[in-house]
Amino acid sequence: MRIVVDAMGGDQAPAAAVEGAFLAARAFGRPIVLVGRAPDIEAELARHGASGLDIAVAHAADVIGMNELSPAAAVRRHPDNSISHGLRMVRHGEAEAFVTAGHTGATMAAAALNLGRIHGVSRAAVATPFPTLGGPCILLDVGANVEVKPVYLLQFGIMGAILAERVLGIADPRVGLLTIGEERGKGTPAVQAALPLLERSNLNFVGNIEGRDIPSGNVDVAVTDGFTGNIIVKFAEGTGALVREILREAATGDPISMLGGLLMRSAWRRASQRMDYRAYGGATLLGVRGVVVIGHGRSDAEAVKTAIGVAVRAVENRLVAAIEAGVASTAGLASPVDDAPEPAPALAAS
Repeated sequence: MRIVVDAMGGDQAPAAAVEGAFLAARAFGRPIVLVGRAPDIEAELARHGASGLDIAVAHAADVIGMNELSPAAAVRRHPDNSISHGLRMVRHGEAEAFVTAGHTGATMAAAALNLGRIHGVSRAAVATPFPTLGGPCILLDVGANVEVKPVYLLQFGIMGAILAERVLGIADPRVGLLTIGEERGKGTPAVQAALPLLERSNLNFVGNIEGRDIPSGNVDVAVTDGFTGNIIVKFAEGTGALVREILREAATGDPISMLGGLLMRSAWRRASQRMDYRAYGGATLLGVRGVVVIGHGRSDAEAVKTAIGVAVRAVENRLVAAIEAGVASTAGLASPVDDAPEPAPALAAS
């Protein structure tokens, strides 16, 4: 198994990617290829003394920046960028997975161009682990598909359940359809039409769920469109930062509070670790013909190492083949009506 790592992706590239690959090579014992500008990568490798580890370098002259406004155009304009180069290695069988902390949109565009979708998959989706009281929940889609059809949501549920089972080790994961009420008839037309499809599937489908059911840990997979999912993830990041700042201010407001804060330091550290994105590695692009893991743009070396670990588990547990089989098993559930264009969504009263 060879894992390709985009050495030029992320806010701390190439230092974080190279150090993360160094840590992963020691932890997982898998060959790693760092793709990007070779002189920059080799300079970082020299700093870490990576001799003896199975880490190779593949040169790619171009880099797609994190602030690129038109990622698809950038992929076409710079064909030898590190993201496309790494994905071509997966397509040609030179590696089994690709890991990047680079531009999410560019990664999706390059994956569509170089890998293509799994047979039977209508749309690829980005799935991310979301911390809850009961452990991580897979939330998808979180940005790839702003508008959806019922069959997309059905396939998101299938792909998310397989990811939860094969990578997170959750047996018979509970799948919920995110909407604005538990009752039937709530949500957009696409959500309403997806409900019976999910009910007829062989998933452990628990029905409609609301936003509060995700952090409460009531489901292992939460299915939604990319517009809603992206807002949830970004809102949760902001809320987490707000809560941390409120607690910091409260713990330093007076001497007694400061003493209490000192006594609670270890508990706060454990709580922070449960919420830390570095513990989850990154999001997985599901539905393409290859394992693709997209880390947070702020990823440090530890986050890169964890993302590589996610890729290793996905390859070892045959994630792509399982998704193809899972989607094929439900191919007859969706009718032509389910796959037809949807009217403009109108939210029902909550």
